[in-house]
Amino acid sequence: MRIALSGSIATDHLMVFPGRFADQLVADRLDHVSLSFLADSLDIRRGGVAANIAYGLGLLGLAPVLVGAVGPDFAEYAVRLKEHGVDTDAVHVSPEHHTARFVCTTDADHNQIATFYAGAMAEARTIGLEPVVERVGGLDLVLVSPNDPQAMLRHTEEARHLRIPFAADPSQQLARLDRDQVRALVDGARWLFTNEYESVLLQERTGWTERQVLDRTGLWITTLGEAGSRILRRDAAPLPVPAVPSPSPVDPTGVGDAFRSGFLAATAWGLGPEAAARLGSALATTALECVGTQEYELDRAAILSRLAAAYGAAAAADVETFLPRPR
Repeated sequence: MRIALSGSIATDHLMVFPGRFADQLVADRLDHVSLSFLADSLDIRRGGVAANIAYGLGLLGLAPVLVGAVGPDFAEYAVRLKEHGVDTDAVHVSPEHHTARFVCTTDADHNQIATFYAGAMAEARTIGLEPVVERVGGLDLVLVSPNDPQAMLRHTEEARHLRIPFAADPSQQLARLDRDQVRALVDGARWLFTNEYESVLLQERTGWTERQVLDRTGLWITTLGEAGSRILRRDAAPLPVPAVPSPSPVDPTGVGDAFRSGFLAATAWGLGPEAAARLGSALATTALECVGTQEYELDRAAILSRLAAAYGAAAAADVETFLPRPR
């Protein structure tokens, strides 16, 4: 199964504040906030939603195609992605703008305050999917994740025109999109990804009820943090999938992207949605235990052990045949 990931490619600047954001907020002064948090550490890491998901898929042995826009500072980043199995030949390099920046501060409770600078990402709207399809010999799925809004709309419409199944992951861009735009991104998606807050915001933005969303999508997967994930299907009871617990959580940034990597890989292997969500949870926990979104590695034995401990031996057996073996 050949999957294209359309979305952001960025550099993450990750800082840690040892206190709690909540302790610094004055309830009756939230309309005039002026705060500065003294961070104890700074890590500069590679990131971006599409790149993060592509990285995870590459680790799992797929050959994902990354579709996005970057600046001339992307060369070293591209080499590392290629070394991990990601096709970066469809990435557009801007001669004018820097690669997007994600600046995020995490407090002691793992709450986060972040700012995203789009930079070269605005040029993603110039990328067409048809040349990508011709170059790689066909695509089986296009995931449309947070990106320049016009790029998201273009790639969704192109997927429909080219009759390629697509998955919708509007995520952080829900706040920027209007009703018609969100409806255009969701309608007809094989899979829809949100977190718990975004699931409510998506219904508000579209004006559709949960049932109306499900009438227009094949499967709606909502991540729930420590509670795991929930799978919704039309005319079926909700399917909750518990999280894989972590004894040593470090950094929540990119955990949802790792979940999507595991979910998409498992579906590419022909596994059902519950098995896919379980693998997604195992990979998400692996990412949670590292600083940075692309710093974890695939430890086959550890993944199988996590799956067996959380869901039973049969869950590990479901993916054992497909997980890449150490080289």
